[in-house]
Amino acid sequence: MVHATQGQPPYHVDINAAGHDLVADEPPANGGQNAGPSPFDLVVSGLAACTMITLRMYAERKGWTGFDISTHLRHRMQDGAHFIDRKVEVSGVPDEAGMERLRDVVERTPVTLALKPGFTISTVLTQATQGAAA
Repeated sequence: MVHATQGQPPYHVDINAAGHDLVADEPPANGGQNAGPSPFDLVVSGLAACTMITLRMYAERKGWTGFDISTHLRHRMQDGAHFIDRKVEVSGVPDEAGMERLRDVVERTPVTLALKPGFTISTVLTQATQGAAA
């Protein structure tokens, strides 16, 4: 359950998501005070969290030790269309077959599938050099 209320200044939004307090706002260029992430930054944050959680669950099920993951995501618009560029870097994947399986899994995370009808999501998944994913 998410409950949101309009705060002050005008674009400040107080959000309670399942008991967790969040703030959303617009950047100054859009008339906000930048007190929190923009609505699209919140959407992309959800995708980042889902990506990392899903891949971590997969690695745990496979018994991979030393698995680590980091993501960098960016939302952009072009000609009225929404795009998300997602870079995922992992370490601790035992072989190329594991990397190929992760490339498949990352395209089918629950939030990825929910967003694909309205967003074009481009993903690059790479193996980090030893100790680099953070």
